Amino acid sequence: MDRHGFLRHLHRVYKPRNYLEIGVNDGRSLALSRVPSVAIDPAFKVVTSISCDVHLVKATSDDFFARKDPLLHLRNGRNPFRALARRDPVNLLGGDPKLELSFIDGMHLFEFALRDFMNVEKHSRWSSVIVLDDMLPRDIDEAARDRHTNAWTGDVYKVATVLRRYRPDLLVVEVDTKPTGVVVVFGANPESTVLKDSYDEIIKEYVVPDPQQVPDEVMVRKNAVAPEILLGADFWRPLSRARDLRRGYSAFGPLRKRIEAVGH
Repeated sequence: MDRHGFLRHLHRVYKPRNYLEIGVNDGRSLALSRVPSVAIDPAFKVVTSISCDVHLVKATSDDFFARKDPLLHLRNGRNPFRALARRDPVNLLGGDPKLELSFIDGMHLFEFALRDFMNVEKHSRWSSVIVLDDMLPRDIDEAARDRHTNAWTGDVYKVATVLRRYRPDLLVVEVDTKPTGVVVVFGANPESTVLKDSYDEIIKEYVVPDPQQVPDEVMVRKNAVAPEILLGADFWRPLSRARDLRRGYSAFGPLRKRIEAVGH
């Protein structure tokens, strides 16, 4: 299963009520959304039909998230019927929108992908799902910061390493999609400042010249779960329900155990 097939099925099983995408490119992944969406790319070239209520932003993700109200498009506004139309009756009174499904496929350099995750997490809940693309390079050449191959992941695979090291509260799941894998992150905490506080330290350690020292377990996908197994697991419905009912973080514990058990 490729990344587009994975995203298509993820929309079906998780049923997000909004969607954010960093790195639109030709629009094939954005075309899978049927919910209010925000899509960011400084040089998009959409060549396919889009079937959602979308705010298409021609900007870098850093500039976008620096805006005063970046998710304005996802606000219900003063019209309560908009909340009902968006299947979000709990949000009838408005409030800051929270991202439910996010797909990060922007600049293929570690520091950019890390900042993208940090920015997305600020606007998410623990019940949100964050997907990062190109996280499982197949060889050292694909993982180079200086691109010299056709298929290119850059060194964004390091984001998973950093999240596991600095944010053990998150659940980071590698998924064996073709061609270059994805990582799915559960348990976002918008109040966490760990990555922000440690950012300079992280950059100093992890941004290094080529060739990159890609761990063998990443290249052989030792810990990656088959996409069909993850998508067919039984935790998606209770996760979606907890999201819709805005259940507190304490509800994540039992679900985390169910997610961790997938593929083991």
